Amino acid sequence: MKSGGCVSSSSSPLVLLLRSSRQGFAVGAAGGARQEDGAVPQRASPVFYLFCWPCSCSTCHGWGWSCVLTGCCLCKWLRYQIQLPRNMIENSMFEEEPDVVDLAKEPCLHPLEPDEVEYEPRSSRLLVRGLGEHEMDDDEEDYESSAKLLGMSFINRSSGLRNNMAGYRQSPDGSCSVPSTRTMVVCTVVLVIAISVIMVIYLLPKCTFTKEGCHKKNRTMELIYPLATNGKLFPWAKMRLPSDVVPLHYDLELQPNLTTLKFSGSVKIVVNVLQVTRKIVLHSSGLNITKASLTSTGGSQAKPVELLEYPLHDQIAVMAPEALLVGQNYTVNIEYSSNLSDTYYGFYKISYKDENSKQRWFAATQFEPLAARSAFPCFDEPALKATFLIKIKRDEKLTALSNMPKKATTPVTNGIVQDEFFVSLKMSTYLVAFVVADLKNISKETNGSLVSVYAIPQHINQVEYALNTAVKLLEFYQKYFLINYPLEKLDLVAIPDFQSGAMENWGLVTFRETTLLYDSKTSSARDKKLITAVIAHELAHQWFGNLVTMEWWNDLWLNEGFATFMEYFAMEEIFPELHSDEDFLNLIFKAMMKDSMNSSHPVSSAVQSSEQIEEMFDALSYIKGASLLLMLKHYLTKDVFQAGIEVYLHNHDYRSAQSDDLWDSMNEITNGTLDVKKLMKTWILNKGFPLVTVVRTGKNISIQQEKFLYRVEPENWTSDASYLWHIPLTYMTNRCNFTHCINAYLLDQKSAVIELPEEVEWIKFNVDMNGYYIVHYAEDWKTLIDLLKKNHTALSAKDRANLINNIFNLASLGKEPLEKAFELIDYLTEESSTAPLTQALFQLSLIYNLLEKKGEQQLAARVMYRIEYLLGNKIDQQHWTDNGTLSERELRSILLAFACTHGIRQCRTAATEMFEKWMKSNGTMSLPSDLMKAIFITGAKTNEGWEFLLKMYSSSVSEAEKSKMIEALASTEDVRKLIWLMQNSLEGEVIRAQELSHIVATVSQSLPGYLLAWDFVKENWEKLTRKFHLGSYTIQNIISSSTSQFATRAHLLEVKTFFESKSEESSKLRCVKEALDTIQLNIQWMERNLAKLQKWL
Repeated sequence: MKSGGCVSSSSSPLVLLLRSSRQGFAVGAAGGARQEDGAVPQRASPVFYLFCWPCSCSTCHGWGWSCVLTGCCLCKWLRYQIQLPRNMIENSMFEEEPDVVDLAKEPCLHPLEPDEVEYEPRSSRLLVRGLGEHEMDDDEEDYESSAKLLGMSFINRSSGLRNNMAGYRQSPDGSCSVPSTRTMVVCTVVLVIAISVIMVIYLLPKCTFTKEGCHKKNRTMELIYPLATNGKLFPWAKMRLPSDVVPLHYDLELQPNLTTLKFSGSVKIVVNVLQVTRKIVLHSSGLNITKASLTSTGGSQAKPVELLEYPLHDQIAVMAPEALLVGQNYTVNIEYSSNLSDTYYGFYKISYKDENSKQRWFAATQFEPLAARSAFPCFDEPALKATFLIKIKRDEKLTALSNMPKKATTPVTNGIVQDEFFVSLKMSTYLVAFVVADLKNISKETNGSLVSVYAIPQHINQVEYALNTAVKLLEFYQKYFLINYPLEKLDLVAIPDFQSGAMENWGLVTFRETTLLYDSKTSSARDKKLITAVIAHELAHQWFGNLVTMEWWNDLWLNEGFATFMEYFAMEEIFPELHSDEDFLNLIFKAMMKDSMNSSHPVSSAVQSSEQIEEMFDALSYIKGASLLLMLKHYLTKDVFQAGIEVYLHNHDYRSAQSDDLWDSMNEITNGTLDVKKLMKTWILNKGFPLVTVVRTGKNISIQQEKFLYRVEPENWTSDASYLWHIPLTYMTNRCNFTHCINAYLLDQKSAVIELPEEVEWIKFNVDMNGYYIVHYAEDWKTLIDLLKKNHTALSAKDRANLINNIFNLASLGKEPLEKAFELIDYLTEESSTAPLTQALFQLSLIYNLLEKKGEQQLAARVMYRIEYLLGNKIDQQHWTDNGTLSERELRSILLAFACTHGIRQCRTAATEMFEKWMKSNGTMSLPSDLMKAIFITGAKTNEGWEFLLKMYSSSVSEAEKSKMIEALASTEDVRKLIWLMQNSLEGEVIRAQELSHIVATVSQSLPGYLLAWDFVKENWEKLTRKFHLGSYTIQNIISSSTSQFATRAHLLEVKTFFESKSEESSKLRCVKEALDTIQLNIQWMERNLAKLQKWL
């Protein structure tokens, strides 16, 4: 046999066994000490004893070893099978253990090449002192193996035995004591069991034998055998709770301590049993449970129970001492304590400075989607609704608020009082809320409900606009839904540090200060529109989300899509001067960008893990969901749509619903004339949206649909030919008149032909962008371009913005040359409406930023020159005041901020003059609120101006003003300042952590900052995910903004490698996949368009 390297031979099974016990390899007694006749050989290792046992040789009457591999006494076996020469037996090797040498274990002194190796048995023998390699005869060499020589070490070496050695060589008639058949069977079974145990131990993961176990790495084993923290079997393995019991009512008592920043609580949960069980599984996260018991219906004494905890799923199990009976109610009693959270989830703490610059504490809640369980043990799933009785102990100088009006306040001890609130309506756990802080408020009653706006004392003079707006919106919704607001009060509370824009807790809506407080001196037209929109959104939730809740997070769009749709619909009805439809249009364009990527997801998507649930809070659930409702409203007509909504709310009030429930409600109104469910399922279950190609031939209009997809050709990409939408098309032509302008057609096939009554000069589909699709006009693009140049007002402002968006997207897709898109926007020199101007500016800015970050500075400058050519006159026409309509003021703010950022026209000159005057007045001079952003951005370009802005930020009491200052501070080109700003915001020192995603987004836009932003994310990833939670909207924004400017394969690899090096949950985030898609599309865009731009731009 040949093998590369050292020469060796195969060892016998016995020698492999013996090598496992080096102690037993010696000559019977340790260190060569002699042992008398009949003495049992020295103890070998446990492994040796697993296979061999002492025996008495019937011939020599001495001790030997019987082995399952030989079946006879080893001393006899050695004597008659090996026929060893006398000189070996008497060799002095048996006197000292160290002289036993195993060449198989020794390094090879002279390695051989494979071709030089020849098998020779003697080369693997045990060499002994005084015995030459060739001193054995041929017969002896036949039996020469290390195993047999090693077996000699077990022969009893007493002087008597030594004298009888000759007899052994000459008397082969001795007999060996062979074990019985029964013994052999038993030994074989033992051997099989031993080998099986060793293999199982070997194959089990190493984490099995650690203290922590395999909770994170061995997920499959967990699902089969979940273990509680005490090592016992946990009775439930799924993330969703079992359906054997349901909650009916909670009695919740809490005592937050704003000195120790801890809280204690107790909860009594009344549950009803639906199936016989001994377990009650519910949620708990980070709570120190000190006591648990169970009370049966009518029972006066609580029975102690065993409590098991399974932190991996945030679950606990109350193990009842006996089976729980179907139909019976039981009360689960739990006492616990915890720390007020330092993140934005659960029951968390906030610090702020009062009017005297003294630090104060504020306790608030944010439970959506999965954080109620960190404030009290509960059944934390949206469909498991119950009523709540809440009691809160507080300092008598503070205010406590919850979902329901206050019922009573009673003293407890030493300045501590307890507020008891009325029992709530039936609601989901994520809607429970409470606030404890020093607050002031103003109130107004409407239709039997008291509406109040709360803020910290120094901000109470900024809440009047919010109060009046809330009252108007509440009245509108009650009339539109034909369902009164069901609570006696509605509180709106401004939270000093709040991650989200707002949260719709039933009866206690919480807001970020910038989305609720309006300062007439510093709040711009844009700020006013933002506040109105957020209040409209959250109040719509009081019906969509609170009264009727989605059954599970896969249908989150039923909450957020409806609230977003109603937000803009209500603003258009009540506040038409705000032109909210233009904002909605821009949001739809941005949602479609996200939805056009392979990383997109259907509006209704299956979700299980907490990260997946968090990621559902994105532009698709909000904006796409709202867009689909807008499209359906226009197709059904507003009256039919409104009637369907009324049916939906009445049929499912105080309960949960799925998407099909909405479509069924609509079908009740259409009464068979249209299957709404069939139509809308193609939109909520398909990801992406259709591209409709239009070809006009005389009176015939050929239309064809396909999926609009920015293909980056991933490995798992499959054909999109199976996608089919039922598209409610709308179109208008030059034959339009005021009595019949919009035509409709339902495209429910891949292609169709529309026959017009007569030939037309032009046709425009997707009127006012009320449908969620993009249109490609093929040869008719030239006709539409000419129309815009000749008479752009023949189309509405939204239609013009729609054409700009569509042609730039088609150019990115490669279906139209980029040159044609630039040709279309040439008409902008005559444009005055906000929607098309802002859409064109957005598209051109994307191109400019890509070229600038790619290092194509000259080409980027030519793009900026093109922008200045198109918009220069509009910029020159702006004046530095707050005069005009809200729409005009907003456009002025956008144009001048852009001009000052990029140094267009004389913008910086005028802005610098105003900033210097403001500095000289030490910030007391009043600045036009709409122009603050442009002025502050210009001022921050100098070191002196930046430092002054930071100082004013720290002392300002206007959140609107501070928001503009933050953006200006983040626009500096000083690298050290940018790093400090991001780091300080993460730590929440001078700059609040709620501003971080906005800061990172602003830093990412600048040439000096876009690499810094990504480095910051990499270096602080663990801190970011601890603060904001993996998958949260903030994390989504940070990942997107910090990578969106990359357009090289090196950056693509870097981003991909970074997230792959993190946890499995991080690398699988949808926003990470979207970021990689964006970089690939940027690369693809540059490869497709760079050379062409260099030629004709």
